[in-house]
Amino acid sequence: MKSHQTAQTMKPATAAKKLGVYLEATPAEFQEGVVSRNELNALQADPPEWLVELRRNGPHPRPVVAAKLGVSIAGLARGGVTEALTTEQIEELKKDGPEWLQRERATQADVRKETVRIKEKNAARRDQPRKPHA
Repeated sequence: MKSHQTAQTMKPATAAKKLGVYLEATPAEFQEGVVSRNELNALQADPPEWLVELRRNGPHPRPVVAAKLGVSIAGLARGGVTEALTTEQIEELKKDGPEWLQRERATQADVRKETVRIKEKNAARRDQPRKPHA
């Protein structure tokens, strides 16, 4: 018996997330269909103009906005940013440097430092010879 290999598909929301774009800003045919793994790979390898434009100018989904601002997604929410933002809006926020953004960037920097400290501590612990049990 031959097994039939079916194309792996995903919902448009999943594909948009993997592409790093805001679903509501994608073309209607993208939002209404399903996306196969092969189609996703093709979009990543040779992005059409709408995808290039979305990645360049947005609107961007919250994970992308957070990354561009150097804060966490929770930090965006604490700062009152709940909607997708365009690249222009993100640049404006960076330029204005509101107090919440400065605070969230500092928090994010502290989190990164702590992550490095823990990694180094764990690596040092791993590298130490074990004491034999008595």
